[in-house]
Amino acid sequence: MSKDKSAKIATPQPVRGTQDMLGDFADRFAYVVDAFERVRRLYGFKRVEVPVIEPTAVFARSLGETTDVVSKEMYSFDDRGGESITLRPEFTAGISRAFISNGWQQYAPLKVATHGPLFRYERPQKGRYRQFHQVDAEVLGSDSPLMDTELLVFADHLLRELGVSDGVTLNLNTLGDADSRDAWRAALVEHFQAHRGDLSEDSLVRLDKNPMRILDSKDPKDRPIADSAPDIDAYLTNEAQDFFAAVTAGLDAAGVAWKRDARLVRGLDYYRHTAFEFITDRLGAQGTVLGGGRYDGLIENLGGPATPAVGWAAGIERLAMLVDAERIDNRIDAVIALEDDAALAQAQQAMALLRAEGISVEMVANGSPRKRYDKAAKIPAHALISIGMRDGALNRNVRGDNETAKRVDAILQDI
Repeated sequence: MSKDKSAKIATPQPVRGTQDMLGDFADRFAYVVDAFERVRRLYGFKRVEVPVIEPTAVFARSLGETTDVVSKEMYSFDDRGGESITLRPEFTAGISRAFISNGWQQYAPLKVATHGPLFRYERPQKGRYRQFHQVDAEVLGSDSPLMDTELLVFADHLLRELGVSDGVTLNLNTLGDADSRDAWRAALVEHFQAHRGDLSEDSLVRLDKNPMRILDSKDPKDRPIADSAPDIDAYLTNEAQDFFAAVTAGLDAAGVAWKRDARLVRGLDYYRHTAFEFITDRLGAQGTVLGGGRYDGLIENLGGPATPAVGWAAGIERLAMLVDAERIDNRIDAVIALEDDAALAQAQQAMALLRAEGISVEMVANGSPRKRYDKAAKIPAHALISIGMRDGALNRNVRGDNETAKRVDAILQDI
């Protein structure tokens, strides 16, 4: 059968839960990444890259087989060789795997940071996407509370650098050491067992597999029971108390405000000591903009040596939504209006000189020469350069009363 040439071809659409970026939001996104790169250098964090795909076992063993991320949200599939692989849903597991497989223990304590795309099959909502992006910072191989403080100060600095710290609160808790956590977990199980008949179905499942997660339950049926559960403080060892005191003392010394949240937990057994979230009410119900904690047992869970570690991550899209557009200067340094094609070589020479000095520049050289200046003037720039010919000689003019325009004029003196 011949094809109907008049048949309309369907316009391709993006996959649901993903997004294209251009203009204002792309500028905000880049602003977050640029700020993160500046701040991580200030704190001596090395850039690290890990693959987007990993063996599924890396995330199943790190996030827990029973968690929603593993059971419902991961993009996992068998490749042609029959191996189950997964698009990374977070950075920590991949960085921990790399730490083991590349022998990075020799560099401990290792301070690393990265950013890039992650993937989760979840219901898209404000600031949440199936392909999303995070900035991430980790310290591997140190059991010192100084590293917890360092990461928290780093995070606070980043939020201030972005101008989004107003209205953001650092909620902080301790999960204690292994002995503290085991004792608290046993007390929670006893408490929830006594109210088993009143718990929601989800919490009954958690009671057998991950009882600490009941404390996070949003089901109104669970809240009175969760709210009356014992806090961890009664079960903290002296060592755990000293660790938390050292972290909070470091925050106080650095001028970082924090609030204790004794209900802030991490359900998986490899978490220890510090747990934290930076919370805002400016993004609706999903109020966490940055979160993390200490995960001293994770690398051992993945088959590596016992290795203390601590880290945090933050969604770039969520941070970008908080950034004030007025903070972002979208202007290019300079724009050239080529008002006479006879001066093209000189205009190209000018661009080369400016770019060699680190000055961004573009040129308007198409269309009617009479209209090029007006077109160039509409492009946001710190300096407007007109290059043409007058009475057979080159005519160059730089407009702008700022420092960039003065620097441009000085560089182009010999043209």
